[in-house]
Amino acid sequence: MPKIPCKVLVVDDEEDILLAGKLLLKQYFEVVVTTSDPYRIPTLLQENAIDVVLLDMNYSTGATSSREGFHWLKQILQLSPNTTVILMTAYGDIELAVRALKEGATDFVLKPWQNEKLMAILKSACQNKASAGKRSAEVAERENTAYHYDGFIGVSPAMQRVYQTIDKVAATDANVLILGENGTGKEVAARALHQKSKRAKNVFEPVDLGAISTTLFESELFGHAKGAYTDAKEERAGRLEAASGGTLFLDEIGNLTLALQAKLLTVLQSRQVIRLGTNKPRPIDIRLVCATNMPLYEMVREGSFRQDLLYRINTVEIHLPPLRERREDIKLLAEHFLQVYRQKYDRPNLHLNAETLRRLNSYHWPGNIRELDHAMERAIILCDGNELHPDDFYFAPGENGQQQRFSPESIDGNEYTLEALEKMMVQKALVKHAGNITHAAKELGITRTALYRRIEKHGL
Repeated sequence: MPKIPCKVLVVDDEEDILLAGKLLLKQYFEVVVTTSDPYRIPTLLQENAIDVVLLDMNYSTGATSSREGFHWLKQILQLSPNTTVILMTAYGDIELAVRALKEGATDFVLKPWQNEKLMAILKSACQNKASAGKRSAEVAERENTAYHYDGFIGVSPAMQRVYQTIDKVAATDANVLILGENGTGKEVAARALHQKSKRAKNVFEPVDLGAISTTLFESELFGHAKGAYTDAKEERAGRLEAASGGTLFLDEIGNLTLALQAKLLTVLQSRQVIRLGTNKPRPIDIRLVCATNMPLYEMVREGSFRQDLLYRINTVEIHLPPLRERREDIKLLAEHFLQVYRQKYDRPNLHLNAETLRRLNSYHWPGNIRELDHAMERAIILCDGNELHPDDFYFAPGENGQQQRFSPESIDGNEYTLEALEKMMVQKALVKHAGNITHAAKELGITRTALYRRIEKHGL
């Protein structure tokens, strides 16, 4: 049975709900994406062109007010007005349902859902979007400008080489290693490889290895049987099994310990996984894409990364250039983000003057595209009038000697809050360590996962 050409995002804090939803929905829909972290919603909406979001109403432990659900409903409709949102909760009532519909939701589902009812609602939502005249892929391709390439924006020779490599390798099942600094778009490249591959209609499974603790690594990647350890209350497939038939993207692979590298290498060589608590091998069929900002070849020489694992994952390497090495693209990127945030914050008359563009082009951008994105958003929020000036931007001290404007002394009295100070400290740590999440988190005294949450929270 052909799958419905619809992209569905399921957002829920319960992993069991996400797994059950994915197993059910991937039988009927072309793309099913899941996340337990609502702060990833903006990124997932942008990267996957989501058609329908199935959104949980509560995320904090013990929460029943559905306040979080309404917050994210509003955010989704602001970021992607054409996306259909269906809310779900275990604490539903008529008043809540009516309010959800008034605030823009298309429908309302109670948990635990009935499979037939859920499928009927989702199919109807997808059909309604199609009949509303959503652009076809062919039309989108014709209208796309010459400097857009599957999530990338750029015309520089360095990016043209990246595009050419992706085009050549995408149709194969060759393992790909993507190298580049933080903020250069490694996951964007991985998704482009997937979308251009023969596996495009199957799952793209991203795994941030830096965010998985050593103790949970095997359970998370390989799965486990019921009772395999104290909290293993039921059998669960790992991320490798979930990615079978599609693409597995292992981000931050340079963060793995040697012991975990050995376990991963065994699975990649045998193309089989054995869930914790069992002895039954399960075959997997994955296309492997890895990424890191760490110097793997130096790590091999130092003995902190296995040479045989490096050979296994780098059949083809793609090097993403830092923004300072593709300055021809800075104006294009700045104008793209300007357009995005003009619409988001209802500032249609804002524009960049020539001096601002010159300043943006001469800055060294240690945080790369992610830093430029944040800088544009912050400037648009804080600027007066309809013209963006250099003084509206935060520039970290560095190669060109520019001074940092964001400091405790420069925070306005009305902004002198714990929230503003937290944002400032996260910014300073990221700039100091050139966007390296591991080093920034260590300096701040928090985990990588906690830092990622704060980056999403503050839009950095």
